[in-house]
Amino acid sequence: MDELNGRMMACQILITGLIARVANEQRDPLRFLTDFRDEIKAVVNGVNIAGMDNTERVRQVAQRTVDELFSLMKPPSAE
Repeated sequence: MDELNGRMMACQILITGLIARVANEQRDPLRFLTDFRDEIKAVVNGVNIAGMDNTERVRQVAQRTVDELFSLMKPPSAE
């Protein structure tokens, strides 16, 4: 289980870096990040979760993970 958690954290860090890199190349990085976050949340809300009794709990955990992922990103510096 620890190995799986470690791999998930590594994937989250990799994805966060990739999103930040793409955002930095945009004219309005904050708007890009906000729009991207909203799209990801819409996907999480609409994904079909099969084979579980309590799909809402899985969906809530996924939403929290998305929020955590985007909270790791800092706004662009004023320099």
